[in-house]
Amino acid sequence: MENQLRSAPKDLTQEELKGFFISHLNRIYCAKSQLIDKLPALVKNSHFLDLKQAIEETIEVVGNQIRRMKEIYIRLDAHYESESCIGLVGILDEAFQSIGKPGDSTGVRDLSILFYMQNIESIEMASFKMMMLVAAQLEQPDIAQLLLECYDEAREDKILFKEITKNYF
Repeated sequence: MENQLRSAPKDLTQEELKGFFISHLNRIYCAKSQLIDKLPALVKNSHFLDLKQAIEETIEVVGNQIRRMKEIYIRLDAHYESESCIGLVGILDEAFQSIGKPGDSTGVRDLSILFYMQNIESIEMASFKMMMLVAAQLEQPDIAQLLLECYDEAREDKILFKEITKNYF
């Protein structure tokens, strides 16, 4: 079978875009809900004070992002429906498995937490950026603004975790 290059579809309907948007918002919301439940365990298992404080700050940020997503559902006259977010949750689960390895030093545990927190923030940034593009196509500037605020927070958290990693050494 021969692969053919095609240009991007220009015939996506607003209904299709909205369906895509809500479906992926559901996935992000699902992952954020899991994250808010699991982050306190990371605080408990981290030993570097800066890392503990950054994770506590991230808990607040995730709460703000969830509130913004609820506002987006309201503005779209939609509601959260459970979607599969196995891939996103898998990354979270892997992070939690790595901190519980018997025999690992507190230093290795903290580095593992930093590794996964930076990965999580990168995924968040990419997700929110994509959703902003779709919101623009849906001609929803207010929703795009809410997503931009979520993106900015994820970017700031990623920078923070990167700085903490540098300071760790």
